[in-house]
Amino acid sequence: MAVKKLEEEDSVAEKEKKQDIKKAKTKTAAKKAAAPKSKAKAAPKKKITSTKSAGVKAKKTPAAKTEVIRAHRKVRVGRVVSNKMDKTAVVTVERQFRHRMYKKMIKKTKRFIVHDEENKTNVGDIVEIMETRPLSKLKRWRLINIIEKSK
Repeated sequence: MAVKKLEEEDSVAEKEKKQDIKKAKTKTAAKKAAAPKSKAKAAPKKKITSTKSAGVKAKKTPAAKTEVIRAHRKVRVGRVVSNKMDKTAVVTVERQFRHRMYKKMIKKTKRFIVHDEENKTNVGDIVEIMETRPLSKLKRWRLINIIEKSK
């Protein structure tokens, strides 16, 4: 008899747990149904104007009052390695970092194919380049200015 009472109590407890779970599920479903799904109207698109340097605010003019800042673009400083192509130069950028385990300073060199609109660069020049939209298969950077001319 005692065993039957324990079994009955266990089955009653299990039923109560199942009922509690069902109630919780229905409450969350009711909350989801009650919450209005209103989509906020998208703000009108603002004009993006190009500026010469990255991260510079565009001036407000009477004609175009809503101008925004252009997205941040990567800027690197490197040395021109080749300028044999038309309106294109190859720039190497060297970076140094410390090895995590051995703490040794390591140099890594990366080559960038850069758009040089006016063919101003010569081999050995130190130049500043900026990331831009893809201009060709390999060109994703453009020349900003020449920091130091080669001798």
